[in-house]
Amino acid sequence: MRPVPRISTRGYYDLRTGRALKRRRYYLYPARWFARLAGSPEITVVVHGLRNDGRAAAQKALIARRRLRQLGYAHPVAGFSYDSNTTGAHLAKSEARAVAAGNRIAAANGRHLGMFVQDLAASSPRTRVRLVGHSLGSQVIHSCLGYLAARGLRVHSVHLFGASIPSDSMSVPGGAAARRAVATRITNYYAPSDPVLADAEARGLADSPLGLRGASGRAIPAYRQRRVRPAGHRFAEYAAVLRSFP
Repeated sequence: MRPVPRISTRGYYDLRTGRALKRRRYYLYPARWFARLAGSPEITVVVHGLRNDGRAAAQKALIARRRLRQLGYAHPVAGFSYDSNTTGAHLAKSEARAVAAGNRIAAANGRHLGMFVQDLAASSPRTRVRLVGHSLGSQVIHSCLGYLAARGLRVHSVHLFGASIPSDSMSVPGGAAARRAVATRITNYYAPSDPVLADAEARGLADSPLGLRGASGRAIPAYRQRRVRPAGHRFAEYAAVLRSFP
């Protein structure tokens, strides 16, 4: 099986506290695959959610690549792998701390993903970038859009599945950075039936998740949302209800 290409910051953050351990941009695997991107029409980058180690992150990118190929998408697909497998996320006594650390790490990784987009724009300015985020991956993408907007850079589109960021993240004025940093549209696939997001909201671990309720208030012009009914919260279950891309 071909390796799943990924942009990674694994080992850059403390899995207990979310504190930065390394001051680096990111690394690429396999580097030769990314070197061949120059001149490509576009690339899609898939960002996973909480409680994913490196192997699980690669699996999410593989699921996305398979589904997008089924839908006729022929362009390169890569994963963005970050330290989301925070210590104690599976235990009730430490879950709140682990989720908070995960959110800090995800927010910080927006800068790293933004750096990759920035570097790709410099080396291959005609290559469009699409971002796909699941669950906590929505926080990485939201932070990335802030990084890009501050530098006058943009991605082509954003697709969110089961997003854990607040429902006002794509509204006016909360979505101002997203409005500037996305060239075409942001599509949010939300599911009022999502059991994980509903439970997280009920226990105060997530604030009115965008992936559960859709956008609140007046959304930015580029924003679209589609109500879906996946079998659960897993990325594979959201990918299964995707009917077209992009």
